[in-house]
Amino acid sequence: MTDTSVAQDASASEENFEDLFNEFIGRVDIIEGAVVNGTVVSVQGDAILIDVGLKAEGRVALREFVPPGGKASVGVGDVVEVFVERLENRNGEIVLSREKAQREEVWNQLEKAFETNDRVKGYIVQRVKGGFTVNMNGALAFLPGSQVDIRPVRDVTPLMGDEHEFRILKMDRRRGNIVVSRRSVLEDERADQRADLIAGLTEGQVLDGVVKNITDYGAFVDLGGLDGLLHVTDISWRRINHPTEALSIGQTVRVQVIRFNPETQRISLGMKQLEADPWEGVAAKYPMGARFKGRVTNITDYGAFVELEPGIEGLVHVSEMSWTRKNVHPGKIVSTSQEVDVEVLDVDADKRRISLGIKQTQENPWDIFIGQHPADSQVEGEIKNITEFGLFIDLGNDLDGMVHMSDLSWDKTGEEAILDYKKGDQVKAKVLDVDIEKERISLGVKQLEADPLAGAMDGVQRGSVVTCQVTKIMDNGIEVLVDDTLPGFIRKAELARERGDQRPDRFAEGDRLDAKVTAIDKGTRRLSLSIKSLEIEEEKKAMKTYGSADSGATLGDILGAAMAAKGTDEDDDAGEEPEAEVEEVAEEAAPEAEAAEETAAEEDEKKS
Repeated sequence: MTDTSVAQDASASEENFEDLFNEFIGRVDIIEGAVVNGTVVSVQGDAILIDVGLKAEGRVALREFVPPGGKASVGVGDVVEVFVERLENRNGEIVLSREKAQREEVWNQLEKAFETNDRVKGYIVQRVKGGFTVNMNGALAFLPGSQVDIRPVRDVTPLMGDEHEFRILKMDRRRGNIVVSRRSVLEDERADQRADLIAGLTEGQVLDGVVKNITDYGAFVDLGGLDGLLHVTDISWRRINHPTEALSIGQTVRVQVIRFNPETQRISLGMKQLEADPWEGVAAKYPMGARFKGRVTNITDYGAFVELEPGIEGLVHVSEMSWTRKNVHPGKIVSTSQEVDVEVLDVDADKRRISLGIKQTQENPWDIFIGQHPADSQVEGEIKNITEFGLFIDLGNDLDGMVHMSDLSWDKTGEEAILDYKKGDQVKAKVLDVDIEKERISLGVKQLEADPLAGAMDGVQRGSVVTCQVTKIMDNGIEVLVDDTLPGFIRKAELARERGDQRPDRFAEGDRLDAKVTAIDKGTRRLSLSIKSLEIEEEKKAMKTYGSADSGATLGDILGAAMAAKGTDEDDDAGEEPEAEVEEVAEEAAPEAEAAEETAAEEDEKKS
């Protein structure tokens, strides 16, 4: 071989090596960091050798080919996808990864799903700050807490371990971030269910639902994409004060559609409509006058509701609770859940109302009292209260009797007598009157003794003239004592006929005088007297007896006639002076004479 040939062969070898090297370099650029197909060459213990077409095989751990909960199913000659991490490590081997290959495949699938807004499947694996981690075939995504369900979920434990569908909200392959939502999928399903439900919904239809929320006035039930309101009055035939007494959130209930408005999509539901109406035949079951036992379910200001059976309640008005306790709150007579005996007073099946009474099942204490204590009988009790007008005495059985202050003492005024008593004292009294309709018992303490002035009052009549003694001088009159027993009073205007003589200071305590009885008050046992009326009466008698102005009688004539009559009717006393008699007769006849003169003067004026 010539030198020229050798040189040509060397040049050709260099060109072939350069081509092969460039080809290898180009292939390396293509393969490194990418997913390639490789052939399983052998299985060596816990590793697998894979040929990817390079100068050396790559080694992959066997565990990367084991599915969760399964066994490795790879053998020699199988073609598998692997990820080329590096072309050569320090041992001169190619670094391959089955897990990264699978992850890259998953990312490719997730990117396609994200672009097309398709759903993806995954498992909620653990809780992290602000949400949860979701495993989607090896790719880990973040599930915010607000995107777990349509409504807040307190416990996600039941959701873990089960496969769920998600929708990708955000995705950043370079950073490896994926944000998913389960709520979006549920809302789509809910919208589809709502459309199907509305299309076939009719009044009277019976459905199953889940209690979604509870309020004071009812509960919202999820019918599967659509919520309906179950009002508290439609939960049960019996009285329910709050829905929580019969329902709880998350409870599955069977309900009936009562009303449905397609335009507003509002649904009214009922549970009691699925049960028999207990009010059917209630009039025959609870006739008027019959007595039953019931349980107090609710207390109001005007009465108490008593449950006779589940779904049947009657009202006991406060006026029908007690014979004696009228002005008290029903809560002071009965208590909630208390069992009571009641009597049916009225039944209105159309209005679903039953009127009940408690006091009708008890003996009337008023009848008992009248039977044991008729009028004029004696009772004894403790002073319960003292008022400005009398005493209230406890007579037992919630009955009180009143002693008016005027019935406390015969010889003291009511204001004075009431000061002798204090609350808690035991007193005896006489029954004066019992008024069942007004529920009043009138008692008297002074009636236990005879009226010391009863006989004296009987002997005094209106218009009679009595002799009395002055006991007290007052600005408006004088107090007197008639027959040393009966008190009386003469007003200032009744002290004399003449206005100038109507002065109380003309009299002194102890003076005796005659007066006419004008009024008798047997309640206070006081007399009203008048000196003026007596003087006017005597004047009229004198005018009638001794003459009048019309007959031409003068003052002298009247005095003379009076003197003559006095001399005829009475014998002269030895110690009495004639002049004194004349003066006395003149004084008695003076008013009549003056009246006669005034009358005569008036007649003369008329004639002139």
